[in-house]
Amino acid sequence: MSDLIQAVLESDERTNLRQFASLLRSLEKQYLLRNEIVTAFEAYCREYQQSEQFYTSSRLGKLIFYTQEIIFDNESLCMIIRPRIACQEAYRLLEDLTIEPMSIQELLDLRDRLVNHYHPQEGDVMEIDFQPFYDYSPAIRDPKNIGKGVEFLNRFLSSKLFQDQDQWQEAMFNFLRLHCYSGSQLLINERIQTRQQLSDRIKQALNLVTSYPADQPYEAFRFDLQNLGFEPGWGNTAHRVRETLEMLDQLIDSPDHQALESFTSRIPMIFRIVLVSPHGWFGQEGVLGRPDTGGQIVYILDQVKSLEKQLQEDIELAGSDVLNVHPKVIVLTRLIPNSDGTTCNQRLEKIYGTEDAWILRVPFREFNPKLTQNWISRFEIWPYLETFAIDAERELRAEFGGKPDLIVGNYSDGNLVAFLLARRLKVTQCNIAHALEKSKYLFSNLYWQDLEDKYHFSLQFTADLIAMNAANFVVSSTYQEIVGTPDSVGQYESYKSFTMPDLYHVVSGIELFSPKFNVVPPGVNEHVYFPYTRSEDRLISSQARLEELLFTLNDPTHVYGELTAPEKRPLFSMARLDRIKNLTGLAECFGKSPELQEHCNLILVAGKLRTEDSTDHEEISEIQKLYHLIDEYNLHGKIRWLGVRLPKADSGEIYRIIADHRGIFVQPALFEAFGLTILEAMITGLPTFATRFGGPLEIIQDNHNGFYINPTHPEEMAEILLNFITKCDQNPDYWHEISQRGIDRVYSTYTWRIHTTRLLSLAKIYGFWNYSSQEKREDILRYIESLFYLLYRPRAKALLEDHMRR
Repeated sequence: MSDLIQAVLESDERTNLRQFASLLRSLEKQYLLRNEIVTAFEAYCREYQQSEQFYTSSRLGKLIFYTQEIIFDNESLCMIIRPRIACQEAYRLLEDLTIEPMSIQELLDLRDRLVNHYHPQEGDVMEIDFQPFYDYSPAIRDPKNIGKGVEFLNRFLSSKLFQDQDQWQEAMFNFLRLHCYSGSQLLINERIQTRQQLSDRIKQALNLVTSYPADQPYEAFRFDLQNLGFEPGWGNTAHRVRETLEMLDQLIDSPDHQALESFTSRIPMIFRIVLVSPHGWFGQEGVLGRPDTGGQIVYILDQVKSLEKQLQEDIELAGSDVLNVHPKVIVLTRLIPNSDGTTCNQRLEKIYGTEDAWILRVPFREFNPKLTQNWISRFEIWPYLETFAIDAERELRAEFGGKPDLIVGNYSDGNLVAFLLARRLKVTQCNIAHALEKSKYLFSNLYWQDLEDKYHFSLQFTADLIAMNAANFVVSSTYQEIVGTPDSVGQYESYKSFTMPDLYHVVSGIELFSPKFNVVPPGVNEHVYFPYTRSEDRLISSQARLEELLFTLNDPTHVYGELTAPEKRPLFSMARLDRIKNLTGLAECFGKSPELQEHCNLILVAGKLRTEDSTDHEEISEIQKLYHLIDEYNLHGKIRWLGVRLPKADSGEIYRIIADHRGIFVQPALFEAFGLTILEAMITGLPTFATRFGGPLEIIQDNHNGFYINPTHPEEMAEILLNFITKCDQNPDYWHEISQRGIDRVYSTYTWRIHTTRLLSLAKIYGFWNYSSQEKREDILRYIESLFYLLYRPRAKALLEDHMRR
């Protein structure tokens, strides 16, 4: 039994628990979430005149803090407790305060009953359970180390090398023999036939290179090394070659996890990378702000440029350039024939600022041209992904002249395609979720049948389970994306166990302690987004035009609203118009606060101005809601709504112009997986206020270099903004202090160089792990394929049949 419950029941706080349970029952709500439970406990403490110490430090107070959900079931009360990160327990509390533990299956059945979809007389529902496949694989023990998978894996692998040297040295030897580029052998050739021979030749090679000056170019002694059995890939100078050989020598004689990471990070094994992102409008110009098109596009394009640059540096340092080795990076996305003036109908598009990085667009097969010729919502894309992957494999092989070395999926659809490609091509698969919709849409799994016509969550959540378990490694932007915080559940954690009533029960959907999880935050494009004080780098020619656009331009086609007092401090936000981004919530906060309106104007850069210009149901709804709020709170003269799609260079300068006016950036999302716009605003010098739900909790240090806001409490949000404005009015230096701290935070932690160096290191280490333990993954991959073919594919075909009738 939970120590938290036991402590209450064995104390005089039993009575308090009974009273609190009675108060909850009087609310006449069957299902309570943590925020509602905490609010109710505050009300209980007021009603029963309990002290502040009782609220925060009593046994009952601690139990309430760790309680995530309460469900009323007839005469009993069920408590779902999260006593620590990545751990959930369920208990049934009877009227006489008897406590009974509940199994996961009992809890999932209860949730089915709650929505009237429990039919035991018709047979059991399908159960999905991945835990047996993780029971024999290495697992992290301490929750604090979740997200540091590669560090754990290095220690595990090096200990294996030490314990069973013969087996693991053989694995390393065979792994080194694998590597080649376009038919040219790398690292070791046929002159080295055994692992013992490798060990002997390393010592001979070390004697050889030690005799050369440290800066002697590799080409000067290339053929001497070749005679010993060593091909290009060890280094570009005598010093670099000696360092790499010494690492391997140490690894063979006395394995060490740091030596393993250092050595594998140097192996030239990744030259061709594909990043998969099928949905939305993937282009370089004129696409941001369109439906399903935002931060993920920016993330990937910036990531590609940094990846190519890092690969080029790695190839040069390894001495592989003597073989004319050149990296190639491809973004795989969907070709949209009716491209609405964008480049999304072009098969190949070179990525700006790169030498050999491309957007490769592959069309969906024309099942129904009325749909497949046009943009398709990310929620409707599922029937086309399997055939898209088949067609994309052929296109990728043609472009690369072979197969890629690494496949990186993005979002649910890209991760599913990455699984299908990686399985067929037998290469390392990396997943990047960006955002898991299950966390964004409350009760979306419980009420999936009611939402299916719009969102098709049965397909998306199944695709998530398939992809996250198939991936060799998963990159998350933050720790809390995986396992949340002490008082909130992480995005991946929400897949641990859940029900899809009448479809399946997930008993164990993901192993959160698996070393596949790694926190690798993204960077920000420092050429576009930089501090407003760097006047020498700013776009002088664009400043007047953008200043006019933001504050005074009268252009009903692209701008709604004229500011009566444009000199007021601007509250600024920029995002797509969808429910989760919650720009309408910011407008409501502004509308409800006359004090904010007195001090500030609200300026929004957000999508389209007219419903007839959109085909996205959420965007249409948010457009209508924003107009309604402007009228309801009479915000005319106080708000400007820019329905424009900004080129990247303009968006960077717009942040800086808002900073010139000592403005504020507000990110009011109901949930934000990470928040690239937060980095963009902070690095340009804008004091930033961001949602407390999601990734911003790890970017911003509250009240130091930015501020948290709760977008579900508009009055509280307005108060936090007003407190900052009041401090700035009293002390003008305060704005500058927060501004500079935000700039410093981004430069110290969030750069693309840090990101891509880490990502490539991960890919190499997991590539070795994948190779050396591949026979142990076949069972889980077969299980995953069963889910794909027996669960995902039939539902995708049913949706396709619906599409054919449209």
